[in-house]
Amino acid sequence: MKLYEKGPAPSARRVSLFMAEKGIEIPRVDVDIRGGENISDAFKAISVTGRIPALELDDGTTLCESIAICRYLDVAFPTDHALFGDSAVTIGQVEMWNRIAELQGLFTAFQAFRNLTGIYNDRERCVDAWGEESKQRVIEFLPLMENRLAQSPYLAGDRFSVADITAYVMCGFIKNMDIHIDESLPSILAWQQKLSKRPAFIAVQAS
Repeated sequence: MKLYEKGPAPSARRVSLFMAEKGIEIPRVDVDIRGGENISDAFKAISVTGRIPALELDDGTTLCESIAICRYLDVAFPTDHALFGDSAVTIGQVEMWNRIAELQGLFTAFQAFRNLTGIYNDRERCVDAWGEESKQRVIEFLPLMENRLAQSPYLAGDRFSVADITAYVMCGFIKNMDIHIDESLPSILAWQQKLSKRPAFIAVQAS
């Protein structure tokens, strides 16, 4: 089994944090996404989207998309650390908040970053106006997250979950667009500081 990734990339960090929380170790292969290795025919044979992370199983089966990989690992390496929930209600709550954090937070931040920086303008269309709109949507999402965390210790409820991983990665990534979590968002700030002290998060930060 091999995990193809670029360590600092947000999607790769999401899988790394999930694996660290679950105590899973898998050999990793660094992919030069700046140099375009991920859009080569060889890599597209592994990842149908040409994006990282991608997981190659021992039988040659491949998976891409970070949450799909996390779901596979959750079943393939079972533990009692239920990051996707452990009952009908908690599974639904985790799925709901993870989707909210993805669609209104992390993925929107991706759009802002890619369009504003033009980092991959050699391989995709970049639209400044869409980048600015996406940045504004991220800013407008933060109060919703702040309100939730003012009422709940974790995003999906009383227990840490994969939704917290998604939101935490988003909060770190948006610094690239000069959006910062500060005293104006006290509940997010306290939650972020709490998560940063988890052993798994410390381990990933140090790697």
